[in-house]
Amino acid sequence: MSEPRITDSHCHLDFPDFDGERAEIVARAAEAGVHRMVTICTRLRQEPQVRAIAEAFPQVFYAAGTHPMSAADEPMTSVEELVRLSAHPKFVGLGETGLDYHYTAESAERQQTSLRIHIEAAQETGLPLIIHARDADDDMADILEEGYAQKPYSCVMHCFSSGPELARRALAMDFYLSMSGIAAFKKSQDLRDIFATARPERILVETDSPYLAPPPQRGKRNEPGYTVHTARVGAEVFGMDYADFAARTEANFDRLFWKAAQYAKAA
Repeated sequence: MSEPRITDSHCHLDFPDFDGERAEIVARAAEAGVHRMVTICTRLRQEPQVRAIAEAFPQVFYAAGTHPMSAADEPMTSVEELVRLSAHPKFVGLGETGLDYHYTAESAERQQTSLRIHIEAAQETGLPLIIHARDADDDMADILEEGYAQKPYSCVMHCFSSGPELARRALAMDFYLSMSGIAAFKKSQDLRDIFATARPERILVETDSPYLAPPPQRGKRNEPGYTVHTARVGAEVFGMDYADFAARTEANFDRLFWKAAQYAKAA
């Protein structure tokens, strides 16, 4: 019996960790039941390389934005540039963008400006915003709510590992929380408890590979096929059979990343 199909909603296939073996990695993912993945561009000058990976593999889609930890080093993007890039048929989301005050608090103001630009592009295109948040929960929630009050948009809190209040405020806007390998770590019970406060209809799964490999692969290079380990933990969190949880996250992905779902139907 084949494995239930799931989607790795966030990975970084362009990173040099995967050089020379991307075809094998995509094939291993398919064998594990991971039939789609979204590879994320974190610096817009690298968008052509990330786009080329998505074009090379039928099951790979992509998103692009300026990562908050890169905001100080990269030229400030514009709504117009993001909208232009989003015209590609396999461009399915905006980001990752967000706020990270853990290592790069000195660029907080620039990060906030960049985030607001990405929010406006999400409002204009209807594509989901992909958010990275670390040690910035209050500002993160305030800016997301400020934009949402002006014009609603869709959003996923990628690799969610923040506190319960940011989760509550994000879920109140019908945003999605994405479970990465962190949610499967033994020490992450508090985080699993936060996920359990959400409706299963608001959960995605991801690897954020090459980082954060879940058990039993922890400590190794992560790759999209390992999404299944996190998804099995997610099924336990919600008290669901794995097949049912997989089907739920698939429906969630199709709803949020509607452009990927439409592309698949048209293919």
